[in-house]
Amino acid sequence: MKVAIGCDHAGMAMKNQIVPVLEELNIEIMDFGTNVEESCDYPDYGEKVSEVVSNGSIERGILICGTGIGMCIVANKFPGVRAALCCEDYSAKMSRLHNDANILVLPGRIIDGNTAKRIVKTWLKTDFEGGRHQRRLDKIKAIESKLK
Repeated sequence: MKVAIGCDHAGMAMKNQIVPVLEELNIEIMDFGTNVEESCDYPDYGEKVSEVVSNGSIERGILICGTGIGMCIVANKFPGVRAALCCEDYSAKMSRLHNDANILVLPGRIIDGNTAKRIVKTWLKTDFEGGRHQRRLDKIKAIESKLK
C-alpha cells in the first residue's frame, strides 16, 4: 500500500512520529510536507495529498493540522475523497469499516503521539465492510456527480 502524508506546521511533530510507524508496516510513503516548523497554510498541503487520493494515484492519505478541522474541510472538497477526522481508535475503525475513509485526518494539538500511532495502525488495518454501507457510499457518489 502507498500512503500520501501531509501536514502544516502544527502537525509536523506528529507526522514525524507517524512516519516510522508507516515504515514499520512496510507502507510506501509519499511525503508532501511541510518539513519546517515555520507557520504555513494547511490548504497547501491538504490539497496535494487530497489530489493524489482523488485521482487514484495513491490509495490512502493522512493529513495533520492543529485541530484537524481545516485539513478535513480541504480534503472533502475533492471528488471521491472521504476524509475522517479521528481522535480515538473507535472512530478510526468505523471510518474504514462503514465509510471506507481514504484519508485519515489527525489533530496534532489535541491528541498525543501514542494515541495517533494507535489510530493510524487501526485505520490502516481495518477493511471496508461493504454490504449496506456500499449503498450509502454510492449515494454520496451520486451527490458528488450532481454537484459537478
